[in-house]
Amino acid sequence: MSTETFVLTSEISESLRKMTRDMRIVGWYYIISGGLTCLGIITAVIGIPMLIAGLRLKEAADKFTAYRSSGDLSTLHGALEKQRLFFFLMMIFIVIGLVFMVVYLIFIFYFISSVGLGALSDMS
Repeated sequence: MSTETFVLTSEISESLRKMTRDMRIVGWYYIISGGLTCLGIITAVIGIPMLIAGLRLKEAADKFTAYRSSGDLSTLHGALEKQRLFFFLMMIFIVIGLVFMVVYLIFIFYFISSVGLGALSDMS
């Protein structure tokens, strides 16, 4: 069984090294933040996906490091897949955040209009 390889230039290898270092830092941030967020019962709904996203990013960094050493394209594919999962989870967080923002704005406008109309009726 043959595996396809790709020869890395020194510039690409250095970029991968810097990127994996940054990915590990961000991954650990999400792991720690997710773990702390899981301390609350209700907030665990947010904390668990954060924790999983951090783990996926850290795993992607590990696979990119392995790819730098081996040049094996299947390892690169695995790294890109883990990174894709991280960004997919982040997209879900963005959508959920936008939905909550819209619900919040609707609530605020409803509250302001209710209080405003009540204050006007008291004046008459």
